[in-house]
Amino acid sequence: MDNFIIFSTIDDKEKGKEIGKILVEERLAACVNIISSVESIYVWENKTVLDNENLLLIKVSSNCLEKTINRIKELHPYEIPEIIAVKIEKGNKEYLNWIDKGCGGNK
Repeated sequence: MDNFIIFSTIDDKEKGKEIGKILVEERLAACVNIISSVESIYVWENKTVLDNENLLLIKVSSNCLEKTINRIKELHPYEIPEIIAVKIEKGNKEYLNWIDKGCGGNK
């Protein structure tokens, strides 16, 4: 089974923790890391914006990827949340198996 890391940014760290906890408890993600204080530069509504955000690294298996993406959209406060899924090409086989079991596995 394929595994992915979903990247998503959020301005409120507590909301990021809440989203991460929900995704793990609902078995939509095996693990969520929160990297505090990343600076994001982007154009929004024709203005260049510099924001301090937090980066969520969400580990999922392919069997729940779409459900996880949809759940993030439901929970995320941004109008258009960043949700980028990148396939994990190589890694510790035992860890990747753990992701498979943690995502969509036994509740």
